[in-house]
Amino acid sequence: MPTVALTDRFCSTAKPIKGRTDYFDETVQGLALRITEHGHRSWCFHYRSPHDGKRARATIGTYPATSLAAARGKALEARGHVHAGQDPRQVLAGQATVGMTVAALIDAYLADPEKAALRSKAEIERRLRKNVVPAIGMVKLADLRRRDVRNVTDPMLRRGVKIEATRVFEDVRGMVRWAVQNEYLDANPLDGMNKPAEATVSDRVLSEDEIHRLWNSLPEALARSVQCQQIVKLCLITAQRIGEVAGMVPAELDLKAREWRLPASRTKNAHAHVVPLSDLAIAIIKEAMADAGKGASIFPCGHGSLSPVTVGNVIRRANVRGRFGFSSWSAHDLRRTALTEMARLGVAPIVLGHIANHRSTTRSGVTLAVYTRYTYDKEKRAALDLWAERLGAIVGGKGATVIPIKRASV
Repeated sequence: MPTVALTDRFCSTAKPIKGRTDYFDETVQGLALRITEHGHRSWCFHYRSPHDGKRARATIGTYPATSLAAARGKALEARGHVHAGQDPRQVLAGQATVGMTVAALIDAYLADPEKAALRSKAEIERRLRKNVVPAIGMVKLADLRRRDVRNVTDPMLRRGVKIEATRVFEDVRGMVRWAVQNEYLDANPLDGMNKPAEATVSDRVLSEDEIHRLWNSLPEALARSVQCQQIVKLCLITAQRIGEVAGMVPAELDLKAREWRLPASRTKNAHAHVVPLSDLAIAIIKEAMADAGKGASIFPCGHGSLSPVTVGNVIRRANVRGRFGFSSWSAHDLRRTALTEMARLGVAPIVLGHIANHRSTTRSGVTLAVYTRYTYDKEKRAALDLWAERLGAIVGGKGATVIPIKRASV
């Protein structure tokens, strides 16, 4: 790592070199300015532990909250701890966590600039603030034990929300690991703790009768939200995820080319994705655009788009109240149903993988990952048009002359 004469100007303008970079100070031995690929700047002190002689690093502040002069002072203080036979990490951890609560740790964890890049940050924050803060927010971090985490997840299990309980546990576990990495804790009190419940993978596929009843009951079952009705229909027509549909914006649409172009930032696997649009999909999108006006979202809510969590909750409440007249289903079941029905119509697995944007299918093995660059756009369009025609017949309650796709003989 480079050693430079650190100045305030350099600290504020320097860029990382090929990823995270430590710039060591020429003035104070062991002091380094760490800059991540996301631009986060923190002060580190590098030394050899007086306990085992191994190289170690202690975080002593962030820049610009901690100035260069203050960082040099803290580094000299840390060196004094080393000479006295103390590990600076343990000293700093004790200082940082005196009186610190779980709620305060949540604030620090969510404020980490590297967390801002996570697509799931909003959901993690929602789960932590809804479930963890009310239950154990006032627990001192130094006193945190496994039983405290169980005090969060056990009531959730009793309410029957097993998957949510598992996700909350994983959020807390990830936060505590972060706390150890950043010297808020000396050790992880949750090490070896098992998940409260394993998330189960659903295999629910709606029958044709259920599809018919669902589609035609939407105006009454979800009477308070035309947006949710339209999102449910588009999930079933396009086989895309509820979050992608709910977050649809005009800039992603080319209705003349009959395409919905999802950028990498909006997909689960961070790979751009083009969804061919059938006439049925375009009709519903145009209806939603007319309802939304000239806003920045197709399904506006406040200053952004309607949250997929909100849509899921609307569906869940309607299911609980028996408004659809058949067993409960989720938005993801619509995606599974559409892909299953397309497979039944003869669509090849590789084409289904491209429609679903599943890289595990479309890029599995050396041949597909390295050599095959064909995107199956024509096949995707043919499959989605075929499914839209079949879907129209199902929801209309009448048969249709739908000719399955014939796979080429090998």
